[in-house]
Amino acid sequence: MSQMSTAIGIVAAMTAATVISRFLPFIVFRGDRKTPPFVEYLGKTLPYATIGLLMVYCLRTPLLSAWEQLRGGGGDAAAWEAPEAAAVLAVVLIHRWKKNSLLSIGLGTVLYMVLKQAVFA
Repeated sequence: MSQMSTAIGIVAAMTAATVISRFLPFIVFRGDRKTPPFVEYLGKTLPYATIGLLMVYCLRTPLLSAWEQLRGGGGDAAAWEAPEAAAVLAVVLIHRWKKNSLLSIGLGTVLYMVLKQAVFA
């Protein structure tokens, strides 16, 4: 099998999975049926769980690196993960100020990229 046909197969499978996952809830939970309480519970709690999981995933390496710096000492500001810390602090402060998730995450990402690529490069 050539690489092109493999790529087409992968894209087709991903497209089918995406379409099924988008339309299946509307087919299963039609307007005449009540949504089960467990599904409503998941709808309320999963966004927070997802954000928590993303925080752990994104900050595990910087936190471990900072821990190593504390144990071994030394290193510059980039080794102490200053860009990550500044970006997280900016996201928290902007979100508390403006209460806008898109704005706080967007500006935090821009700050992180500027710090990582220009300041601590």
